[in-house]
Formats: sequence, C-alpha cells, structure tokens
Amino acid sequence: MLKQFSTAFLLLFLISCSQQPKNVSQELKSPNQKNKITFELIDGKPFYGVSHSDITVLSPSKLGFVFKNNDSLSSNFEVIKIDTTSFNETWEPVWGEKNQIRNNYNQLSVLLQEKSESKRNLEVQFRAFDDGIALRYIYPEQGKDSIFIMDELTQFNLKDDGDAWWIGAYQDNRYEYLTTKSPVSTLDTVHTPLTIKSKSGLSLSFHEANLKDFASMTLERTNGTSLKSNLVPWADGDKVKTNGSFTTPWRTLQIADKPADLITSALILNLNDPNKIEDTSWIKPHKYLGIWWGMHIGKYSFWESPIQGATTKHAFEYIDYCKKFGIDHLLIEGWNKGWTPAWYENAMHQFSFTQEADNFDLKKVTDYAKENGVSIIGYHETGSNIINYLAQIDEGMALYEKVGIHDVKIGQVGSRLNMKEWHHGQFGVNYYRAVLENAVKYHLTVNFHEPIKDTGERRTYPNMMAREGARGQEYNAWSDGNPPSHTATLPFTRLLAGPMDFTPGVLDVEIKQGYEGRDVHTTAAKQLALYVVFYAPIQMLADLPENYDGNPAFKFLQDVPVDWQDTKVLNAEIAEYITTVRKDKHSEDWYLGSLTNEESRSFDIDLSFLDANTTYEAQIYADEVGTTWNTNATKVAITTKEVKSTDTLKLNLGEGGGTAIRFKKL
Repeated sequence: MLKQFSTAFLLLFLISCSQQPKNVSQELKSPNQKNKITFELIDGKPFYGVSHSDITVLSPSKLGFVFKNNDSLSSNFEVIKIDTTSFNETWEPVWGEKNQIRNNYNQLSVLLQEKSESKRNLEVQFRAFDDGIALRYIYPEQGKDSIFIMDELTQFNLKDDGDAWWIGAYQDNRYEYLTTKSPVSTLDTVHTPLTIKSKSGLSLSFHEANLKDFASMTLERTNGTSLKSNLVPWADGDKVKTNGSFTTPWRTLQIADKPADLITSALILNLNDPNKIEDTSWIKPHKYLGIWWGMHIGKYSFWESPIQGATTKHAFEYIDYCKKFGIDHLLIEGWNKGWTPAWYENAMHQFSFTQEADNFDLKKVTDYAKENGVSIIGYHETGSNIINYLAQIDEGMALYEKVGIHDVKIGQVGSRLNMKEWHHGQFGVNYYRAVLENAVKYHLTVNFHEPIKDTGERRTYPNMMAREGARGQEYNAWSDGNPPSHTATLPFTRLLAGPMDFTPGVLDVEIKQGYEGRDVHTTAAKQLALYVVFYAPIQMLADLPENYDGNPAFKFLQDVPVDWQDTKVLNAEIAEYITTVRKDKHSEDWYLGSLTNEESRSFDIDLSFLDANTTYEAQIYADEVGTTWNTNATKVAITTKEVKSTDTLKLNLGEGGGTAIRFKKL
C-alpha cells in the first residue's frame, strides 16, 4: 500500500516594479541542508550556483534560451514572484531496485518577466534533494502559435576540474561506444549521463529527467571546466519545435561523497510523473532465454537459410529448454518477413510485422509455449524506417496480443530515423514515447534497442522494462569485444540512467561455437555477478541453452531474482570495481555480485547487511584459483559456507573476474 505523507510551506514574495531591486538573490537548501542552490538576478540576467556542504560545485551559471531569428530570452528580466515549497513522500514502484522510494525535496520557483514591451514570462523551478539538484524551465502560453528553440543557454560552470567518463555525442544513432576517461577540461560535446570524479573529492553525474516532447540534452564544453546544454537538432536545424508554450525536462546533477552513492540515488525517478497505468497485473519482471546469441556468433542466421535461427523446430527445442530450466520467457528474433543478409545496408528497408518467415508458424509456437508454461517475447526490428513501422504498429501489436504475447523488443538499427532525424532529437523522443504509450493499449511491455536514453519514464510507464543504450554483450561476438573495464564502468555511467538490457549470462566465454578468435572478455563467474550488479527487471540468459544444460554454475542463474526489496553498494570505484548486494522482493534471501576490471582484487566483505541473529547458507560462485578473463575463463569454483551478519567474508576476484553469492536464509 502506498504510504504518502507530505509537508508543504509556502513563502511568497510579491515584488512590485517600483520596489524591485536591481539585483535579487535567493537560496534553497536540501532537506539535510548539505546541497544548496543559489539563484541570482544580476543586472537583469539570471544565474544559479550549487554547493555541497562547504564545497562550491557550480560557480554562477547562466540561464535562458535563444529562439528563431536570434530572439534571446536571457536578459532584461525582473523577478515578479518567488515561491518556496517542500515535499516528502514514500512511494512504491511496480518493480525496481527497492520496494519503497523516498521523494523528499525543497523547491524554489522563480517567475521572471522581461522589462521590454513584450513582457514575456519565464519560470525557473529548482529542486534540492539530499542526493543532488535539478532545474527546469516553464514557458507559458503567451500569444504565439509556435516557438522554435534554437539554443538553450543553461550553463554548468564546474568550479573544479576532475576525471570524466564519457561517450561523444553526434557519432551516429547509438550510444554504443566504449567510455573514455579524461579531464573535464578536455571534453568536446558528450552524452549524458556524464560522470565526474571531481578534484574536490565529490562524485557527480549530469543527466536529465522526464524527457518528453523536447530534444535530448548533450553537454558541450565551452571553455575550461564550463559546460553548456547542447540540444540535439532536427534535420532542418531547429532544436525544439513548440506550440507556443513548453516545459523542459529536468536538468539534473547528482552529488555524492563517494561513487557508490550515485548508484543508489533515486533522484531521476523522483523527477518523473507517477504511474499512469491502473492495472499493472500484466507487467511481469522475468528472465528469458532467446533465439538470439546463436545468430550473433554465426551458428544461426537471422534470415531464411539452411542455418535459419527462427524456425518452428528451433522454437520448440528452446521452449523445451525453458521448461526444463524453469525459465518462463523466450525471445525469438527473426520470426517475421524482411530479414535478409544485408538488410541493414538499405536504410529504408521494409519489414513486415505480421507475416511469418518461411519455416516459422507463430500460432503453433505460441500454442506450444502456452502448453508448457512459457511466454514468447516478440521482436519488431524497424531498421529505423519509422514510416513503415508506424503504418503497421497497431496491426503488429494486435497480433501479439491475440496470440498471448505480452512483451516486445523493438530495434531501431540505423544511423538516422527515416534516414534524416537523430534518434535522440525531438522527433525521436516523441516517437519512442508514442510507441511506449501505444504498447499499453495492447498490454505489451517494451524493451527498446537503439533507443533514446533512459530518463526515468519507467516510473510513469512501468511497461518500459529496459533498453539498450550502450555496448552490450553482442559486441563480444562480432568485434574486438568489450574490455574487462567496460563492465566495471557501466554501473557508474549508462546504468545511472536506468535499467539496461545488457544480455549477460554467457558461460561459454570462450565462444567455442562462434566466429574464430572471438571471446567474452570476462570470466564465467563475472557473468553471474552481472545479474546483481547490472539492474534490470528483465534479464536475458544469453548463452546457447546447451551450454547451460548440466553446468553447475547455471544454478545461480536459475535462482537469482530480477525484482528486489533493497539494494546496497558495499564498495565501488569508477571503472575499477564494485560490490553490490540486493534483497529478493519475494523472500528473505540476499544476493551479492562483485566484479573487477583488468586487475585481480581481494575484498573483505562485512556481512552486516544480513538480518541479525539469523544463519544463512552462502552459496558462492567464484573464479577458480588462477582463472582470469583470458586464462581458463570458464572455470567457476562453487562452495558453500554458513554465515551470519557478524561475519566477514573474503572475496578473491581474478583479472577481469567476479564473484556471485546467494545468501539463503536457513
């Protein structure tokens, strides 16, 4: 039951023009008084700054916009109203890292008005949380039918330099690049989340929340350590097209004393609207097998051929494996017409979302799945031909609902949507939101690949289960692969935005049935640890099912949940290592995942997170002695040990390795 309590107080200053001082300053502090936002109007220009305790995080930074024809909305203002309010609630997500989330902030709203004849209004809202700050703009309807935003002037003037972990913006449609580490003072234009280890000692993450009907924000370094909002444009150069009014997404800055605290922050979620789906009974977190990895490693093909992956015969075999393993979902890619060996070379390639590929019978497969207690996950690859997809979307989604499919993975492979628009511009943002809302009508959960970045919309639409948005497992199958540090970096970068469909669980990390010279650059034990470290309410068991059959390490993948009561990060250093523990939502068991980059490590783990006065069986899956990501990487040492909350447990992680533990309450 949702427990909500709120306190609000209103401090209102009505300042007449005759009394209006030339400069105005107003402070806002977080509930714990540590994070402070200072708003200033200096000579008609609005600025804000941010501090944490006695550390200045952002020096005075500009606010405002530029509209078409160099129409600037950034100066000659006066303050006509200031409101201060407080809010405090505890809400329950449909699924998540915790079963209760506290939303507690203080808010400052500043209503500005131009002194010029037009007297346009612009409201700036600031929120101060214990784990960071946020701001957004509200531009009310003011007599114009449409407004075209050409630039957002929001600055983030970092007081201190520091190490930044980033991927560059404007490369192509995807966020699928390895993360680069470099000083803030050397950045160009980068995507968010942008994570920084400041020389001040603080850990910071810039992002945005509740992104809808607006361009995605990237960050451009203008000089020194000064960053500025850089909105992704339409093909015609406009940044945002509006109907005469607009509300921006929240521009967010998470502030932590140590990196681990960034991961447990709920700031992004708290800035999104509450759940809009009344009946959520059809939204089910799950693990799934897939007719997928075999195509990526070359055992099968996506298209009709002698080695076609998506056939009725293979589907029946995989359903049998699901039943045997106790896994109740199965993804099938390539079941429909349109797959060819070079489909991705034609940017406006046309897929059918209702016609079956040769050798595949959708009804037979879904009927057989139902008989065996398995749910099929559908797949829609658009090829970024959005015109073709939207013309068929209702028919395609209705077909899934008819045959009992409640989950769909949707791909947008291509450098531009419809060959012209960025995936993360306003066109793309609106497209992804429209598809998600449409899926609700057909009781479909969504897993976007080649997506717009996550900004917390899973709170509003909990059918938004996960998305890609980074280099996933498949890069190990057909490229030089992801280095061991990649999986030690993602928790502090991409995963700060929200759940990722990374597709872990490859136990045959040497890829014996794949392209020659390819392997997964982790140990098998690290693959197990990813299920605890990388949060998602849907988790793929990515390997070929025959590699699981009879493998003792597979027991952990059968046991590990995907929905949690609580989450804690026990130790963490960006791109180096992390140890996470989570408590199962439906039992009293805890699970631990610990992983490292290219370096071997040993940790003494304090087990005080366990329930007091209780004995647990620790079922430990660790790297065998001498195992590294490129030496005997498939070897997993499995042991058990009785432990209590007063104990300390030693973990030994090989190079590129990890440890996974189930703490089963006895």
